[in-house]
Amino acid sequence: MSQKFKIEPPKIPAGLEPANFQDIYYDEDPYLGTCMIVNNRADNEEVYHAVLSQVIFKNVTFLNASFKRVDMTDVVFEYCDLSNASFSEGNIHRVTFKECKLMGLDFSEANLGNVSFENCIANLSDFVEARLKQVIFDQTSLQSANFSDCKLSKVKLHQCDINDIDFTQTQLKGVDISTCTFERINVALANLDGCEVSPEQAIGFAMLLGLKIKE
Repeated sequence: MSQKFKIEPPKIPAGLEPANFQDIYYDEDPYLGTCMIVNNRADNEEVYHAVLSQVIFKNVTFLNASFKRVDMTDVVFEYCDLSNASFSEGNIHRVTFKECKLMGLDFSEANLGNVSFENCIANLSDFVEARLKQVIFDQTSLQSANFSDCKLSKVKLHQCDINDIDFTQTQLKGVDISTCTFERINVALANLDGCEVSPEQAIGFAMLLGLKIKE
């Protein structure tokens, strides 16, 4: 039986003031809060230990940007391009990525809680040694994404393309991949214990064990 859990959505107040990403430099410590940023560019920006709180980013590009150890709470990204950006070692809570391009985005060693990815392209994204709790990937492409040595709790992948995904040294107990599509994934069979799969997927994994399926 699939685990049922709810993602706590970002808490965004009404009437956000418009802003530009470069406003993050106005304070002594890099901070953006209670604002909306639309049609802005932040390509190649490098901000260490930034704090983002109650912010909506809409149609903003962050190509090759670096936000190492970012602290994000109650943030929404809509129609944004974060290709090859880095949130490594960040704390990311109550954050939504909706219809975003996340090619090669770096979440390595990050903590993600109550995070949703909706209709995103996150091929080649990096979650190595990340900790994910109450995270949903919904209709998101995760081709060749790297989830090596991750800690996963209440994680669901719904109708995602996970071909060539890497789950090396990651336990998939309780993780639901039953609606996902893939031709091959990198995972140790022992780490599939408790993973929720479809009957067709179960047959494929059984064949990897050398079992012969009789009709």
